[in-house]
Amino acid sequence: MHTPFENFGLPVLAFLGSRICFGLSMQMVAVALGWHIYEITGEALKLALVGLVFVVPIFVLFFLTGFVIDRFRRRDILVGATSLDAVALIGMAVVLTSQQVSLDWVYLFVFVHGIAHAFFAPAQAAFLANLVSPKILPKAIALNATMGHLATTVGPFVAGILITVIDRDVYWLITAIVLICPVLYGLLPNIPVPESENLRTLKAIFAGIYYLRANVMVLGAILFDLVIVLFGSVIALLPIFAIDILETDADGLGLLRAMPAIGSVIVGFTLARMRPMRHVGQKLFLVLIIFSFSILAFAFSEILWLSCLALFVYGAVDMVSVNIRMSMVQLGTPDDLRGRVNAVNSLCTSSSNHLGAFRAGWLASVIGPVPTAVLGGFAGLVVSVWGWFTFKEIRGLDRVESVEALRGT
Repeated sequence: MHTPFENFGLPVLAFLGSRICFGLSMQMVAVALGWHIYEITGEALKLALVGLVFVVPIFVLFFLTGFVIDRFRRRDILVGATSLDAVALIGMAVVLTSQQVSLDWVYLFVFVHGIAHAFFAPAQAAFLANLVSPKILPKAIALNATMGHLATTVGPFVAGILITVIDRDVYWLITAIVLICPVLYGLLPNIPVPESENLRTLKAIFAGIYYLRANVMVLGAILFDLVIVLFGSVIALLPIFAIDILETDADGLGLLRAMPAIGSVIVGFTLARMRPMRHVGQKLFLVLIIFSFSILAFAFSEILWLSCLALFVYGAVDMVSVNIRMSMVQLGTPDDLRGRVNAVNSLCTSSSNHLGAFRAGWLASVIGPVPTAVLGGFAGLVVSVWGWFTFKEIRGLDRVESVEALRGT
């Protein structure tokens, strides 16, 4: 019986193992911090500051992270980033298990946690393209994304159980999970950095942005994610829909939260077993349109099972979109620029996720949750149609591997 992992050796399996460990720790610490900080303070603002403090380093350091990833060996950066994250988690464990909790120290370690993520996300995206051949890179990207969605599905559930059983000692267990990552990354080949231009010049530091301006394929792949998720994401609205529209309980909300991840995981494993797709440009626009219609279906649904189905489709087609777009970004970028381009991509992903959640919450408070979701769905359709006519190069793309030969066009 064929498995999604059969084409990969020990280095890729170690890479994927590290991905799920790091993803689990991210999800678990987010749930734990949310619970404990609100338990301590009872203030929503103090809770919101956690997300803000975490994302600040990603915005502030993205030029530096790309520069470092393209200048130093990426395996060493992954080992360093996950080790730094372990230090941050040890700090959280010490502070939050003490008798008097200082929130200033908690926020400091959350900031360090954000720094680790700022280096980790673009480095692991760039390094994956070094581990496998272009032919099987889409399969590897599908599995990598699937590991992330598995962590998103399992992490909050596990964290909830552990908080009930061991309370604030959960941070020590999360630290132990993170410490697996540098060990696994140590099994990867220490691939030398490619020869490049003088990275000390200002032009070289901004080379990732210059490259995006010149390469329509990679620019479009990043832009679609930024705009559609920024204006179309409904995840932040799920508690409102669960209580006010669907009139369900916490179990219903948990089911709604799980459906996108379940759809993503199923499709991710399927993509990893499939032959390389043909007509990927047209399929990208097709799944973006289906993604937008799934948002509209969710917006108008007043039945729990129909809403769950819409969210399942939402996650499933998003996985196809992620697989095509990330393959385009990695294959369409020269190796000596992957760090800087992935840093921009990581910044856009963080912006779309966090600002998208803020946009949804704020707009829902002004016009209501249903009109907010409807506007998001229509915005996705507009962007998809606009992209179809604007990015003709992407629309005409047959195999995703062809992007590598079209870098200069």
